[in-house]
Amino acid sequence: MIRPFRLLRDATKPAQADGELFDRRLQSALIESRQRYKDLVDIAGDFAWETDAKGILVFVSPRGALGYAAAELIGRRADGLLADLHDNAALFAAREPLENLQLWLRHADGTSACLRASAVPIYDADGQWHGARGICRDITMARARDAALARADLRERLLGHILRAVRDSIEPDEMLAAAATATAHGLGAAACLILRAPQGCELTPSQFTVAARAGGDVAWQDAPLVRAIAVEGAVAAGPWLVAAARYHRAVHGALVLHSFDNRPWDADAIALAGGVADHLGIAIAQIEDRERLRELSRTDGLTGLMNRRTFYDEVERRWRRARAADAMNGALVYCDLDNFKLVNDNAGHGAGDDALRQVARILTELTRGQDLVSRLGGDEFALWLEGADRAGAESKASAILAAVRAFAHMSGDPARPFAVSLGIALADAKDADLDGFFARADAAMYAAKQAGKGQVAFAERAP
Repeated sequence: MIRPFRLLRDATKPAQADGELFDRRLQSALIESRQRYKDLVDIAGDFAWETDAKGILVFVSPRGALGYAAAELIGRRADGLLADLHDNAALFAAREPLENLQLWLRHADGTSACLRASAVPIYDADGQWHGARGICRDITMARARDAALARADLRERLLGHILRAVRDSIEPDEMLAAAATATAHGLGAAACLILRAPQGCELTPSQFTVAARAGGDVAWQDAPLVRAIAVEGAVAAGPWLVAAARYHRAVHGALVLHSFDNRPWDADAIALAGGVADHLGIAIAQIEDRERLRELSRTDGLTGLMNRRTFYDEVERRWRRARAADAMNGALVYCDLDNFKLVNDNAGHGAGDDALRQVARILTELTRGQDLVSRLGGDEFALWLEGADRAGAESKASAILAAVRAFAHMSGDPARPFAVSLGIALADAKDADLDGFFARADAAMYAAKQAGKGQVAFAERAP
């Protein structure tokens, strides 16, 4: 009778062993799951939290959050961390799942931190709400980085707009005016001025000239120009924003901005102004080169006087204007140096160049601002005496002869002194064309040379 009983007990062992094995495996899986959750929470860059029904933090990731240790946060009201009490306070008392909310919390150091958060409510088996749990990610740095990229993109687009406005303008004045207008609009300035700096002298605000302006009129001399010139980039002082326009580290001008309502400038505006000023420095340098080339094309390289082409064009302009107004006046004076070859032969070409420069100086000093002085080439010069009559032209010619006579010794031959012969033609309505007028002055000059050099001769009236 015992044997069957023993067989019955042996028959139950496999089922009991299977149950114990299942329990052990279930317990191991639960332990492993909790450990996995704990490890993930511990190493996550985000932080997890849980609140009770009163909104008190009862759990925070072991690493803590917002500069606080976990123990410092547990037991505190979660909504007490909000930088703004009206900023998504329902997150920590969620009654339904919430995803990707953005809110600002106070950091332990007093600053504000921007977080992106999700939360789910906690209900028991009876449907009673007991709190909420969720996870937050600190996106302050990412947000600042995105904002910086957006601002940089805006600066690039504004700068591109300004540069296109400059590039599409051909004339220098139009170029700078377009840059001033585009910069004023792009930066929201009440006034924008582009100043040009003097070359080859100490830079002070009073020496700058306004090359272009947009917006209102402002007392730009009060702006901190000297301070701006001393540093790279741009500087701001109250409503003023000033940036030196440089090229190859040399200052060629300055960008001056004044804000609306005397508002201070922010860092983005300062950075953009610095970028604009850098390109303005290049543009102004190019304008200076163009002006220099234009001046070289209009002037004589040795004396700095007008060259033949420029002199003829300017006299022609005045000639046409006088004829149109039926008010022909003025005198054309042809000047030819006497015994100039002796200066070169006896003292060298350096002395000859000096003689030409001395004559140029005399002619310039003895004429007025409205008169024209030109070196036609070689040892020939010409004057246009605006509005001069015969008496005025004769008086001017006598003064020139006397002044040049002081350099008679430069020829090195007392018998053949260095001098000048002058031929004068008075403007006459009877002159059919300008070429004929010039020919009369030239003929008078040769008449003066034939009369013994160092003389003045007047051309006869046009027939």
